[in-house]
Amino acid sequence: MKLLVSAVLAASAIAAAPAYAASEKDLATSKGCLACHGIDNKIVGPGYKEIAAKYKGQKDAEAKLIEKVKKGASGTWGPAAMPPQSPASSDADIKTLVQWILKM
Repeated sequence: MKLLVSAVLAASAIAAAPAYAASEKDLATSKGCLACHGIDNKIVGPGYKEIAAKYKGQKDAEAKLIEKVKKGASGTWGPAAMPPQSPASSDADIKTLVQWILKM
């Protein structure tokens, strides 16, 4: 019985994972993020996987990126500037998106 319960819980967790990622992608789409950032590639700004790789292992990465998204940034990835995304995007939405990016 324990094996059956464990198997069901594991299957549920696996099945839920893609839906969670899809909701984050939907959030990025609804906020206009994917107009300038690809997941795998640069569009205007860097791709999300490139951002995740650059900040991997940095303890303050989440806080740094939240500030960059909220206030805007330029110069890190070239001459193109990212405009501030706050207050158009809530702090909670920005945090959700940054955490999603850093998991890539």
